[in-house]
Formats: sequence, C-alpha cells, structure tokens
Amino acid sequence: MAHKQKLMLLGGVAVLAMICEWGLHQALWAQAINTIAGGIIALSMLIEMVKKMRTGDYGVDLLAVTAIVATLAVGEYWAAMVILLMLIGGDTLEDYANARAHSELKTLLDNSPRTGHVRLDGELVDQPVEAIQVDQEVVVRPGELVPVDGIVVQGNSTVNESSLTGESKPLDKGPGDELLSGSLNGDVSLTMRVERTAQDSQYQQLVELIRQADQTPADFVRLADRYALPFTIVAYIIAGIAWWVAQDPVRFAQVLVVASPCPLILAAPVAFVSGMSRSSHAGVVVKTGAVIEKMATAQTAAFDKTGTLTRGNLAVSQVVPVSGRDPHELLALVASAEQTSGHVLAQSIVTRAKEEGLTLTDPTTMNEVTAKGIIATVAGHEVKVGKHAFIVEELDASQILQVPITAVYVAVDGAYWGRIELEDQLRPEAGETLNRLRKAGVSHQMIVTGDQQKIADQIAQAVGIDEVYGDLLPKDKVSHLNDLRPDQRPSIMVGDGVNDAPVLKVADIGIAMGAHGSTAASESADVVILTDNLQKVAEAVEIAQDTLRIAKQAVWIGIAVCTALMLICSTGWVPTIIGAMLQEVVDTVCILWGLRAKSAHGRN
Repeated sequence: MAHKQKLMLLGGVAVLAMICEWGLHQALWAQAINTIAGGIIALSMLIEMVKKMRTGDYGVDLLAVTAIVATLAVGEYWAAMVILLMLIGGDTLEDYANARAHSELKTLLDNSPRTGHVRLDGELVDQPVEAIQVDQEVVVRPGELVPVDGIVVQGNSTVNESSLTGESKPLDKGPGDELLSGSLNGDVSLTMRVERTAQDSQYQQLVELIRQADQTPADFVRLADRYALPFTIVAYIIAGIAWWVAQDPVRFAQVLVVASPCPLILAAPVAFVSGMSRSSHAGVVVKTGAVIEKMATAQTAAFDKTGTLTRGNLAVSQVVPVSGRDPHELLALVASAEQTSGHVLAQSIVTRAKEEGLTLTDPTTMNEVTAKGIIATVAGHEVKVGKHAFIVEELDASQILQVPITAVYVAVDGAYWGRIELEDQLRPEAGETLNRLRKAGVSHQMIVTGDQQKIADQIAQAVGIDEVYGDLLPKDKVSHLNDLRPDQRPSIMVGDGVNDAPVLKVADIGIAMGAHGSTAASESADVVILTDNLQKVAEAVEIAQDTLRIAKQAVWIGIAVCTALMLICSTGWVPTIIGAMLQEVVDTVCILWGLRAKSAHGRN
C-alpha cells in the first residue's frame, strides 16, 4: 500500500478513536482502536526491520518500533498514534520530495518522441520512431518533437533543446545543422536526413542514462543508515538512565518518541536525488547518487586531448602564401575550388573563408583525385589543392617546404602559391574549466592522449597542465589511472571517443563529452555532459560538492536536534505526545533542508 493511502487510512482510524474518546466518552474504545492499529503497524515494521537486519542494515527502524511499543505499554496511546501518523506522514513527504526532485527527469521521460513523418515515394507517412531508418527524410512540423537525430536539409527554424541541454535560449537551425531527438521545433517545418536510428539517437540514450541514474542508491545514503546503530545505542542509554533516575517507565517512552532515526533515513537520499535533478537541468546526467559523493571529493582530473580539451575537428590556423601573394586571395581561391568537395579539410577551409567574409566563386570544373587532392577551374584559373606530393608532381619539390603539421598545398596555373595549415583548436573554455577545478580542490591534473607527445605538450602548456602523457594506447591510459596514489583519488577521467571507453570505466568517475562523443564512451561513463561545453565538468563537480555538503548538514542537523530533545525529554518536562510531534517536526526540517540541493547556489 502506498504511503499516502496508509496515511489516509490511519487518519481515518485516528478520527474514529477521537469520536470514541471525546464524542462518546468511551476512552477504553479509543485505547483499543489505537492499540490495535499501533500494534499492527509496529508488527509490520518489525518484520521489515528483521528483513533489513539480515542484509546488514541495523538500527534503522528499531527505535520507531520501540517507541510505539513503549508508549502503548505505559498507556500513552495518543502519543503512539501521533508517532504513527508522523512516521507515515514523513514517508509521504519523502515521496513528495522525491517526486519534486525528479520533475525534470520525469518530464524528459514523458516527452519521449513516439512517431515521425517519413517521406516515402513523395508522400509523408507516419511511422513509429523505432521503424525510421538512416538516410530517410523526415519532416518535423512546427511545435513537434524531433523524433531521431539527423541533419537539416531544408527549412530554417528555431529549435528548443532545453530538455536535453538545460540551455533555455532557442537555437537557429538551417540546412547542414544537426537536429537532436527530443528537441522542440519552432514555427517553421524542417526536413531532415536521418543520421541515427531511434535506438542510437541522443534522446533515447539520455532516457536510458536517466533510468540508470534513478535506480541505484548512493554510498552516502548507506553510510547515513549506518549512523542509526550508534544513534540507537545512545538513545537507549539516555532513555534507560532517565527511567532509572525517575523510577518511571513513562520517562523511557518520553525519550524514545523523539529519538526516531528518520532524519538519517530521509535527509541524505532526498539531497542526492535533488542534486542529480539539478545536474540534469544543467545539462549533466549523473548516473548514480554514489557518483556525487566521489565527485565531490575528487583529487585528480585526467583529460583526453582530442574532442575534450580541443574541439576535435581541424580548423584553419594559418594561411601562408608565397612572397607577393595576398593570403585572402589564396584562401578565397582554395575555398572556391573546395566548395563541392566532401572532404573534412575542404569544409574547414570553406568555413574559414565564409567567416572572413570572402566572396567565393563557383568552380567551372572540379575533379577529385582520390587520396591526393582536387583539380578545379575557378574564374579561368587551374587550381590544384592537396597533399605535398600531389602538388610537387609537376613542380620543383626543393622550392616547396613541407611542414610537419596538417596542411594543404596550392598551385595555381602551374605555379606554387602557398599552403593552408590546419590544427585542432583548443576549446576557449578549457583554461577557465581547469582553474575552476583547482579552486574546487581538484589540484592534480593530467593529460592522457593517443595523440603525439609534441602536440599534447603544446596543448598542456596552453592550459597550464604539467603532467602530460602522449602516444598512448587505450590500455596505457588505463594504466596511468590505475597507478594513481591513494592521496590522488578519487579520480576523474574526461573523454569522448571510443578509445576512451575503457579508461572511463576504470576511473573513479568517468565523464563523457556526450554531445558529439561516441555511444561507447557515454555508456561507460558515470557522468555524461550533454552540451559541447567543457565547463560543465567543473559545474558538475561544484554541484556535487554543494549536494554532499547539504546532505551532511541535513543528517547532522537531525542528529544534533534529536539528541538535544532526548536530553530535554529525559527530565520529564515535555509530555509524551508533544515529544512525538516535536520529533516529526525535526524529520520535516531535515527533508526540506535536503531539498535545498535541488537549487543551491553559491559555495560555502
């Protein structure tokens, strides 16, 4: 039976007992009703307690059962009813708190796309998202959810990705832009080409991650439960001494009614669920509550380079013309020739030319030579673009310097004009992210990458990391994380590629850049960053620290106030029924304190 239903049923029993006591003046009937109801519930709690004790969970319900039995034994049957009402009321409040803390997660699950409008033989046919195939064209109408991941091929609209990323600002989407499943289309229809099936799409992966996040309890919650055993012993000692001094068993009951360990049981789980909900709203999926405690106390952060500290795609870093040639003229000519090429370097060059506002000319002819380059005719000029060996086939190789980085070389009308260099670009937020992590106490930072040591050193120097390991295989990355000293743990590993999956699994906390990273990395990680923003790593750590701090505060507030109330009640100044009410007020305060983790701001 649900806690809310139990509370309503018990409330009905209490009303019936009140009618007997004060309406019909039948105190014995009221006592019998309360005693029978209390005995049944106490017996059910005792059975549940025995089951928990068999799994090593001691002391969690023992005080509550003892308090109910003690109050009934000394004739304080109304105090027993108050304890029962408050205990079940506390469970009902916990249900409400969890429902509130899970609001974003439930919204995400409820809004899962169900169907898509697929273009088949020139007509739109509604199909379940599971039946939509890669390379099919799907129309997303105004106000509809995007059913699967894809690329816009027609139309311009604003799209809201807040349920996925936490970013409330609508994004402009047009041909060539990526659409994520689960995002909400604006006022104009979009036609998209499917890139991933529903099973592999961003939204369904996110839903599965959240289901995992919602099912595993946190280590700290179990730790809080273990506090109940010493707390129970202290409560029995205080109650026993009070009984012995007063020579009155009522004093024993008066102490125990304020000694329920509910703050230990309720406060920590509510805080952790709230913290996980806050992370989800910020675009960070934390899979389990246990990860929050580890992340809050992390000492080491290790980073992959490509796609993590860097953007993961090559961009034009420098245009190097021969003497007498204008770099803008060289870039415009090459970009014009490359416009229709599907090569990744070609697209980077075209993008750079457009960013600089250069005017491009459509090539008259364009011939792509596999694995070498292209030959195109642009404004009457023969433009040859490609690898060094391709360009020097008809030229003097000694006059053309070959650089040890990624570059395309250019010849125009049989004469060498220069080269365009491309490099993986450092994320602009990388330096700030590392500084925020240092301020949060993650002082040991390192790079572990399969890229060349020389390139890794350059990136490390740019962001201020001293410990750098390049030319690594996946097993080498695992070794470096496993070799960390105890004082350098817990460890965080941040990566995005398939080759990062093993090390994300062995790290104490694996964080995957999931916006453009591999599915394998996201599945192996404990935390998934949904936006293409490295600063979310630092934000996740800060949220975890806030959450752990609030969880501990809630637990210790409960312990301190309960202990103080036990000492006060041991004097006999507080009637038993008032003590029962006061204890459950403590429960409520602890739960509400734990809920602060859902929207906490600032660092203490």
